Amino acid sequence: MAYKDSSAYDNNLFFEQYMKRRHREESPNIIIEKPALLELIGDVNDQVILDLGCGDASLGIEFIKSNCQSYTGIDGSKNMYHKAIQNLYGTVGEVFLTSMLDYKYPSNSFDIVTSQLAIHYIEDIRQLFEKVYETLKVDGRFIFSVQHPILTSSVESMTTNGKRTNWLVDHYFYSGKRVEPWIGEQVIKYHRTIEEYFATLQKSGFVIEGLKEATPVKENFKRIEEYERRMRIPLFLLFSCRKPSH
Repeated sequence: MAYKDSSAYDNNLFFEQYMKRRHREESPNIIIEKPALLELIGDVNDQVILDLGCGDASLGIEFIKSNCQSYTGIDGSKNMYHKAIQNLYGTVGEVFLTSMLDYKYPSNSFDIVTSQLAIHYIEDIRQLFEKVYETLKVDGRFIFSVQHPILTSSVESMTTNGKRTNWLVDHYFYSGKRVEPWIGEQVIKYHRTIEEYFATLQKSGFVIEGLKEATPVKENFKRIEEYERRMRIPLFLLFSCRKPSH
């Protein structure tokens, strides 16, 4: 069985293994992706923030510590939702158990909408981007990360065990569903080219202000071997967009 959207995280064994991987010291999410995302987001002081696919809301905790005005997270996994509730207890943060497409987006309500490595699970990104555009205030920003298209077009390379030493990229220009082996399960993701992400954001009304591929920073690594391995291909793609005032 292949898991769709956030359903894999409600498999308790998968969830436990994922959380260990996600928060390990040399997790690429922590030392490669998050620094690039936070650089694009910048100062969150007094900002009203929506986090799509918030997971355990660890990003929200950082925003709250940096004095955001409010933080709202949404996630479709019950396990993630309950973990986020625990982490946000006693703060200005709140979290809702719902999918990104089912959430009732209030119009013109948020200064920042962000999403960390979750949008590649969504089949209809045009619909999602239009909802995000509507929920942002004028001049509000949409900053998100996804798995890099080089990875979503090299699924065949992920069938080998151990640390990969090469990546076979194929069917790059064929957008759509990919079934990826991950943490002992099959997970459905959606491959799109960089061009498709860019064009869909523009068609949804956004002005794209920044794009990053999360170039590894040597100082963030304890082992030079790991740094050199991570310099071989990009793992993440990030966009910074704005809702223009017209």
